[in-house]
Amino acid sequence: MRRVLLAAAAILSLAGMGHAVLAADDAPEAPYVDDRSSAEAVVRSLYSAINRHEFARAWSYYGDTKPAKDFPTFVKGYDDTDTVEVKTGAVSDEGAAGSIYYSVPVAIQATDKNGDAKVFAGCYTLRQVNGQIQEPPFRPIFIDKGALKPSTADFEEALPASCGDGPPPPKKDTVLEQAKKAFLATYGEQCDKQFLGEEPNVFSIKYKDKNAAAGDPDKETRLLEFYCTTAAYNASSVYYMTDGLDGVLQLQFAEPELDIRYENNDSDGKLLGVTITGFQTTGWATNSEYNEETKTITTFNKWRGIGDASDSGTYLFRNGDFSLVQYDVDASYDGEENPQTVVDYNTAP
Repeated sequence: MRRVLLAAAAILSLAGMGHAVLAADDAPEAPYVDDRSSAEAVVRSLYSAINRHEFARAWSYYGDTKPAKDFPTFVKGYDDTDTVEVKTGAVSDEGAAGSIYYSVPVAIQATDKNGDAKVFAGCYTLRQVNGQIQEPPFRPIFIDKGALKPSTADFEEALPASCGDGPPPPKKDTVLEQAKKAFLATYGEQCDKQFLGEEPNVFSIKYKDKNAAAGDPDKETRLLEFYCTTAAYNASSVYYMTDGLDGVLQLQFAEPELDIRYENNDSDGKLLGVTITGFQTTGWATNSEYNEETKTITTFNKWRGIGDASDSGTYLFRNGDFSLVQYDVDASYDGEENPQTVVDYNTAP
């Protein structure tokens, strides 16, 4: 952790915007919050005081470094402000010289009396002096420094991920990280080494739940494709999927078990018939492709290089999962591509 000392000058520009005032007589009174038990609570208490026009209380949350040259200037800075909303992020801390310094990411949305809103974001540094070494009057946690700057981001996205001298770290994609760990744990010894460090293809799929009412929002799942192996004429992938509820799960592909009969029991002989004897699942998808428009994954497994013998599947995304809707088999080995459909659920709801 590092102590963060940020310029107080930006506080003046923020005060010029005017953080927040409920000026209308018929507006509901903002809640009274005066909580100095944590750094985050102090920041929220500051904006409670500003929203309630209790500027002396707001002034009291600062230490020796004030946000304006004097109290009247501080109060005047809020003449045009109507309301303010505040968000706080993950707090970091560092101990130094009998004190603890807290860095608090902050974003606010200040709305003026004309209804125009502006977003500001940055960090506050707060200080807690060790109570065992203090003498009266006791000083609770106070704002030591602060800097909020105008932000072009929406209020929901403006909150900094952290405080520090450099740019905030990117938000961690927990779904992606979870899928990577699952892939490496299961296939790290089976897949070609060249693919183990590659980023997967990631697709977002929005859909309506089958039990959704007319006004219900879309659900969303993410599909992640990891390349695994490549050979002379076949390449395999592994897919993971999540809907945000069950975590990341590997996608399993249903395939029919086939009884293929040839004349003289020789694949070079005449094909007599293809019969389905059951179904199985596999985690491998051969020569696969996801089509975002049709929301289908297709597979195509060549039995030999010229492609005159093969099997292929079509898996449709519906009701939050992928289902086998068509399976074709070409077992002829006759030098031509002439598959026959052995599974056809395309008309299923």
